[in-house]
Amino acid sequence: MLLMTKPCGLRLFQQVQIKTASRLGLLPPYLFAELDRLKKEVASKGVDVISLSIGDPDLPTPHHIVETLKRAAGDPINHRYPDYEGLPRFRNAASDWYRRRFGVSFDHQREVCALIGSKEGIANFSTAVVDPGDIVLIPDPGYPVYYSGCVFNGGEPYFLPLRKENGFVPDLASIPAEVARRARMLWLNYPNNPTAATVDLSCFEDAVRFCLKHDVILAHDSAYSEIAYDGYRAPSVFQAQGSRECAIEFHSLSKTFSMTGWRVGFAIGNAQLIGALGKVKTNMDSGVFQAVQEAAITGLEGGDSDQLAAYCAIYKQRRDLLVGSIRALGLECEQPRATFYVWSKVPRGYTSVSFTERVLKEAGVAITPGSGFGNGGEGYVRFALTVSSERLVEAVDRLKALRF
Repeated sequence: MLLMTKPCGLRLFQQVQIKTASRLGLLPPYLFAELDRLKKEVASKGVDVISLSIGDPDLPTPHHIVETLKRAAGDPINHRYPDYEGLPRFRNAASDWYRRRFGVSFDHQREVCALIGSKEGIANFSTAVVDPGDIVLIPDPGYPVYYSGCVFNGGEPYFLPLRKENGFVPDLASIPAEVARRARMLWLNYPNNPTAATVDLSCFEDAVRFCLKHDVILAHDSAYSEIAYDGYRAPSVFQAQGSRECAIEFHSLSKTFSMTGWRVGFAIGNAQLIGALGKVKTNMDSGVFQAVQEAAITGLEGGDSDQLAAYCAIYKQRRDLLVGSIRALGLECEQPRATFYVWSKVPRGYTSVSFTERVLKEAGVAITPGSGFGNGGEGYVRFALTVSSERLVEAVDRLKALRF
């Protein structure tokens, strides 16, 4: 038997130089990774960190949805590859839910597509419609995937400032004519993350007119439509006349039914846009586990309205507690009508990051710096209402001791 030996002190193989794709360099430094590191560092010192930083509901998925999953997971038919576009019954349930909720009807075979959570759909949709050099109109601050989906596909981001004086709504009339001419897509997100701003139907009507005039796709992220208070009912972009010609809407079951870990949602809208998204998904990923789709159907078909109302009542109680408390600390914030976020200005003399770091290090409370959502978020922080009222009270008591 021959043995291959290597001379002492010499490498048998030359080390490979790993080169990653240049598109990764287009991403900004991942601020949240550094904050996660800091959170772990604080916790390692024995601090009981209260996390108000993550938009992940602490309220459980309703029992009847969980029971459906248990039954469906035991059926061998659901153990095989699922359809990329989703079970026809799931897509039909999504279409029926839209009809009941918003008064608009869709062909579930051509105008609805199942998603592995709306984040996946939002990212894949940019691959479906953005060519190199296309401008994508992106709210600032905004959900980071709007930007990453744009630049990963060679698009050019044009940021639309969301300012308090405009109700955190973009001023479409201020977009230069040349930018509008080259624009391929406009992202909107109401109720909004991170600002918690809400709009009425006239906002979508203005956006549809803009998109039809300039031949722009209107993509609306509607993940928070059902988490609302004080009688507010979020509209759908498809309640605006002409929207069927240019729009797609992304809905997640994550917030509506406390199903963040289940990874299920859907896109609905213009058949060509849904078809383009479906073509990307067919080539890039797989479908949603069918047992999860069965459970999602249970949620969409009803029997959950009382549960949803009860959950919104809990979030409202937390909202009232937190808003009143942080205003008493001298922090300026709006009282949101939807989402489970509170968007607050930082005290004078702080940046978003420096305030976040002080609160975490000295009070053991984790919040999210607004600058993590874009330059337009500088000067703000986001609080999430995803802990119990008792923990919120404790967090506020800790903040009081800092004396800003």
